[in-house]
Amino acid sequence: MARIFLTHPDEARRLYYGERALAGLQALGQVSLNTSGHELAVAELIEAAQGCEVIVSYRQTPGAAALFDALPALVAFSRCAIDIRNVDVAAASRQGVLVTQASAGFIASVAEWVVGAMVDLSRQISAASAAYHAGSTPPAAMGRELRGATLGVIGYGQIGRYLCSLGSALGMRVLVCDPYSRVDNENSSQVDLPQLLAQADHVVCLAVATAETENLMDGQAFARMKPTAFFINPSRGNLVDEAALLHALDHGLIAGCALDVGRAPDQMPSPALSRHALVVATPHVGGLTPQAIEHQSLETVAQVAEILQGRAPKGALNAASATRLVRLRAA
Repeated sequence: MARIFLTHPDEARRLYYGERALAGLQALGQVSLNTSGHELAVAELIEAAQGCEVIVSYRQTPGAAALFDALPALVAFSRCAIDIRNVDVAAASRQGVLVTQASAGFIASVAEWVVGAMVDLSRQISAASAAYHAGSTPPAAMGRELRGATLGVIGYGQIGRYLCSLGSALGMRVLVCDPYSRVDNENSSQVDLPQLLAQADHVVCLAVATAETENLMDGQAFARMKPTAFFINPSRGNLVDEAALLHALDHGLIAGCALDVGRAPDQMPSPALSRHALVVATPHVGGLTPQAIEHQSLETVAQVAEILQGRAPKGALNAASATRLVRLRAA
């Protein structure tokens, strides 16, 4: 029977994997769990996963070169997330280990979070609630409608496309900036970044985090925004120069922002920004819905089923280098 190691600590397993997916894995082989109560360091994972053919990995679990070098029985490293920036795919390939990633199951979830953030910022809902919770009565503040406002979407991936449709349905004017994609929505206009920043009432950053997009939203970018505009980041903290964002908030260059991500551990919003009076922050929950989580966790179950048949599944990143798969094909 194949041996499988699931790296999610207890709480992460409850929130980000679930009993249904765990049962699916257990039907495929002998599953060992991370019962340490914390995310395993590389050395701990090497010890815990000795003899395992498959590791199913939480997004924080590093797939370091040392891991692949030290586990001769390992055939596949399956990431239960899209983000593989902490996985050394080249090192896995050198050892013949297959690396897989999950597809996006959180498109609607994250896009709906953005709509909620836009409403919150426009109507000062969180600020009013905080005042009431503190025992005071907030003043009645004039709100702003999304209808007729301009939505600027940076990045035209799956979430960006879905969000553009939601914005149009709400009666918003939609601008999109993505130099690598052609906008195919007749209700959206493709523009360059300076034009989007200058015209949008809500700037939503959905670009992919790469070396090229590191600090994409810097001091110059925030200076181009309207002082009445809001900045919203549900993507990755790497896209934002946080000192520049704090400066923009403190000096009235923008009206406020909403953050679901940042440069704190586990891609959480940074505390220095989160406590700012003009910021609405949530702890990386944009994709945390049952539908979104089950999409990715059950996808890893389907991937492992394929892997145990000696096949590279959909989501495989280095199938041509996965020479250890032949072991399972022959088993």
